[in-house]
Amino acid sequence: MELFPDRKKLIELAYYKMPYGKYKGRYLLDLPEAYLIWFQRNGFPEGKLGEQMRAILEVKMNGLEGLIRKIREEFPKDIQ
Repeated sequence: MELFPDRKKLIELAYYKMPYGKYKGRYLLDLPEAYLIWFQRNGFPEGKLGEQMRAILEVKMNGLEGLIRKIREEFPKDIQ
């Protein structure tokens, strides 16, 4: 079985920003891992934000931050 990540979803994940709170306006990738783990324990928000936060936590836990940063470099937001 081959897995092919959805390019649009990865680009969207790379540019998703926290919409509220202490870290409002920061890319989810730049949130502290401890903050994401707190949400994991206490419940992620519902909807797209929660899904993106879960995905970023997985990225961080697996040491793949560089992949998301590279996506931001190679696919600038203005040319998506």
